[in-house]
Amino acid sequence: MAATTAGPVGQPDIAYTPRYENYKARTTHRIQTEKLVQSLPEGFPAKLDSDLVWDGNNLAESYDWNYHLTPADLAEIDEALKHFKSLGKPLGEISQETFPLPNLHATLREISREIHNGHGFKVVRGIPVGQYTREENITIYVGVSSHVAPIRGRQGKTWQGKPADVIVAHIKDLSSTVDAKDIGAPVYTAEKQVFHTDSGDVIGLFALSESEEGGESYLASAGKVYNELAASRPDLIHTLSDDWAFDDFSKDGDAYLSRPLLYHQPAKDDSPERLIVQYARRNFTGYWGYPRSANIPPITEAQAEALDALHFTSEKYAVALDFHKGDIQYANNLSIFHARGGFRDSKEKQRHLIRLWLRDPEFEWEKHEALKERFGRVYADLKTESSVFPFEATIRGANVGT
Repeated sequence: MAATTAGPVGQPDIAYTPRYENYKARTTHRIQTEKLVQSLPEGFPAKLDSDLVWDGNNLAESYDWNYHLTPADLAEIDEALKHFKSLGKPLGEISQETFPLPNLHATLREISREIHNGHGFKVVRGIPVGQYTREENITIYVGVSSHVAPIRGRQGKTWQGKPADVIVAHIKDLSSTVDAKDIGAPVYTAEKQVFHTDSGDVIGLFALSESEEGGESYLASAGKVYNELAASRPDLIHTLSDDWAFDDFSKDGDAYLSRPLLYHQPAKDDSPERLIVQYARRNFTGYWGYPRSANIPPITEAQAEALDALHFTSEKYAVALDFHKGDIQYANNLSIFHARGGFRDSKEKQRHLIRLWLRDPEFEWEKHEALKERFGRVYADLKTESSVFPFEATIRGANVGT
C-alpha cells in the first residue's frame, strides 16, 4: 500500500481505512470535553419510516433482492443482442428500442420502481458471461440497464487524450501494473473499500469475473444510519448537514468544493420526505497517490467523528450480497451506502466489475440545489456521438463526480 501524507496543518488523525479504536476514543473525548447539541437541525425528522429504511441483519426475512433470469429471459436477451448488432449502430445508441426486451421489460421496470421507491436495490442474476465476447457482454449490460434506467451518465471526460463522455468504468485491481501515484481511489486496488456513495442516481455493477477470495459487496440503508445517529447523536446530524471542504484533487492543490454531506428534502407534491447523503471518505482523508491537499482547510474533529460514525453505523446494519460472475447489482445511490471487502486475485480468477451511472426520469428523485453541480458533471450535455465504452480497465481522473 502506498503512503498518504497527513494533508493540511490541523488535519485530525484519521485515515481512509477507519480504525474503530480511534473512533471510540474520539467519541469519548468529545462527549467529555465539548458541549454537544442535543436537538436535531430545524425541520429534520426524528425518524424516517419507509421500505428504504431497513436493517441488513434481518432484511432477508422480508425481502428477496434477487431476480434470477429465466431461460426465456436469456433467450430474449440473446435475440436483443443479435438485433442490435444487425443495426450496425455504435454502443451509444443502445436503448429500449434498439435493444428490445418485449417480455422482460415489465420486470425490469418493476425493478426500477423497487430501486427508487422500495428497498433501494436489486440483483439481476445469471448473465452467461462466458458465452459472449467482451463487447457483447458490455452491449448486454448496457441494453438490459436501458430498461431499468434509460439515461446513462459520464464517468470520465477524456478518452485517449481527447474530450469524450466515458460511459463505462472498469473496477479492477491495477495496482501491480500502474504507478501508485496515479491511483486515487480503491476501485483500482484489492483493498477494502469503506462505505460511501458514488455519483449518479442509480449505480449498476456487472460482474465479469470474481476474485479468488474476498471482495464481498455490502449495502446499507442511509435511512437506517440516519435514524440511529438522529436518536443517539443529533450533534453529528448538524455536522453532516453543515458545509465540508471536499478536496477536488486538482493539479494546483488548492481547489476544493464546499457543501454538506446530508440534505433534508421535505415532502412535496407526490414526493415523500427524504434525506440524501452524498460523500466519499477519500475526499477528506486522501487515498494512495492523491493525499488530501495541504492548501485547503482541514476537516474538524467533529467531521472526523462523523465520517467514522457513518462507516461503523453502516457496517452495523449492512447486508452482504452474494455477488457472482454474471450478476448485475442495481442500487439507489441517493438512499444506499455501499462498500467492498478486500480481496485476493489469482492468475485464474481476477475480480472485474463494470459500472454504469444511470438515471430513470420516470422515478427520478428531486435534488437539492447544492447537489445540482455534482449531478450535472454526470448527466449534463452528454451526447451520443461523444460517448465511449472502453473494453478494458484504465485509470480515470480522481475528481469526476466529486
